[in-house]
Amino acid sequence: MTEHPTSHEGRQPLAARPQERARPRQQEGPPGAAATAAIPGPSPVPAAQNAVPSPASAESAASAAETQAVARREGDRLRFVGAATRRIARGIDLDEIVLGLCRASVPTFSDAILVYLRDPLPVGDERPVTPFVLRLRRTDRLRLADEESEGGPEGERLRLPVTDPQAGLMPAADLCEIQAGGALAEVLRGVRPVFGDSAAARAALPELLGAGRAVPTGHRAILAPLRGRRRVIGAAVFLRGTDRPPFEANDLLVAAQLATHTALGIDKAVLYGREAYIADELQRTMLPDSLPQPTGVRLASRYLPAAETARVGGDWYDAIPLPGSRVALVVGDVMGHSMTSAAIMGQLRTTAQTLAGLDLPPQEVLHHLDEQAQRLGSDRMATCMYAVYDPVAHRITIANAGHPPPVLLHLGGRAEVLRVPPGAPIGVGGVDFEAVELDAPAGATLLLYTDGLVESRMRDVWTGIEMLRERLAATAQLTGPDHSPPLEALCDDVLDMLGPGDRDDDIALLAARFDGIAPSDVAYWFLEPEDAAPGRARRLARRALSRWGLDDISDEVELLVSEVVTNAVRYAERPVTLRLLRTDILRCEVGDDAPQLPRQRRARETDEGGRGLFLVNRLARRWGATRLSTGKVVWFEMATP
Repeated sequence: MTEHPTSHEGRQPLAARPQERARPRQQEGPPGAAATAAIPGPSPVPAAQNAVPSPASAESAASAAETQAVARREGDRLRFVGAATRRIARGIDLDEIVLGLCRASVPTFSDAILVYLRDPLPVGDERPVTPFVLRLRRTDRLRLADEESEGGPEGERLRLPVTDPQAGLMPAADLCEIQAGGALAEVLRGVRPVFGDSAAARAALPELLGAGRAVPTGHRAILAPLRGRRRVIGAAVFLRGTDRPPFEANDLLVAAQLATHTALGIDKAVLYGREAYIADELQRTMLPDSLPQPTGVRLASRYLPAAETARVGGDWYDAIPLPGSRVALVVGDVMGHSMTSAAIMGQLRTTAQTLAGLDLPPQEVLHHLDEQAQRLGSDRMATCMYAVYDPVAHRITIANAGHPPPVLLHLGGRAEVLRVPPGAPIGVGGVDFEAVELDAPAGATLLLYTDGLVESRMRDVWTGIEMLRERLAATAQLTGPDHSPPLEALCDDVLDMLGPGDRDDDIALLAARFDGIAPSDVAYWFLEPEDAAPGRARRLARRALSRWGLDDISDEVELLVSEVVTNAVRYAERPVTLRLLRTDILRCEVGDDAPQLPRQRRARETDEGGRGLFLVNRLARRWGATRLSTGKVVWFEMATP
């Protein structure tokens, strides 16, 4: 329970406004003398002519003073309602709105308040679940002077006493199930606030507060239903102690205003929360749940939305394994921060994955992405960087479509901004993309990123790129010239260069550490498409495994190599390729020029063939087939002892 001192943010109870207490005390005199002195009138006349005021003038002065007092109280109410509704409207989420109601009400309007909300809260036009249950969401009360030294408000937030000095402290129940046709259901259906001593409230409050709990009689409580756009979503109970004036009829209007603004704010907060949840889920599902672990390269990534209130953007990253132990590294940025941008991003990412599966060159992938963006609409613009890393050749091929250039951090600590042709953004149409092939030495780290990392209102993009290059070089110096900085820590350190005012855009970051595959761990052969090819493949594989000290798995590998090569020779017209790669696993790749992908099937007892892929599926750790522009590659992996 959150408690307040008697003075709350400069506000005093309506019954004891500062301007009333500050007024000087009048001298004792006839009734109405003070009021008469406060009202402007004509110039005084000699005392002899006006020694005794007439009864009519005294009665008129008293009536004018009463009118001014009533007008002052009504003005106070209007000012309070205006300030309270503004405070409630400042809240964005559910807790802020409920807290605004409590802070605005206590102690200015009431000594205590209980706020009940429907559990669960219905969202939009969806049908609420049954039964109708109210949960005590928050409570607030005026802290008494002798409670200043007791426990803080955090420990008492969920326990509000019914304030009656004679009755002691009476906690309210946390849950209340509304009975159909009951007294509380009738009050909530009526929507209008009611006094606590009314017949309807006397029957409804014990049901709301819990069995055996009730508010003492008198105008010390108001029960106000909280009605949103379509239905009742809760209730608020305003309480006053016996040391304050009772609620008046106009206080029901004040309670109705507070309840209405609170309920509408809660409705909007719930809708906003659902929209933010959908947007967050959309963005999360558009990005990869986890990065693959391809041979010869280590990967790390980061994604930061532009702000908590704008979690949806068009930035994405991806890492796609390719045939031949290669990997495609993709980072893109769709213009805008909306659900539409996220949807377009998802379509482009799916298209890029499909094109990568066809093993097209990077410039061809960007060309087809450009065509896809034009089909989506004339205003669909995006930038993209597409790179393919080959761990065997230690080379990387990069094509750019209007994206900031990548940065390569070498093992010795030198950070280099790669010279890549900038190209036009995706969606422009009618442009050619150019790819460059560069060295990718072992131990180097390639950093792909979106412009949100290097560009903001505080600096232009090239200033940001230079800052990024200097930050990477400084980080590499800490680990020495012979060791690369840890990949995850490097990503965190890069993001730390952003200042508090530098987040104008969402950020996607993909880091790749090139380990490569040493030539001594690669065995590569060409086999003529003839009947003797499977036997030769078995002998070559046995020699390579013996050289690597993998004789324990030699029998299984020979069998699987024989089956896959046999299937390739049956349909190939050109030489078949056989490659073995040794890392933490053993990978075998067989390529041919036939585009048809093999499919596993269950062979019948009378069939002479059809069991090769069944054996591969049973003995290999993983296997697969990928179509290339020149044919296909069938691969399988074996665990090494």
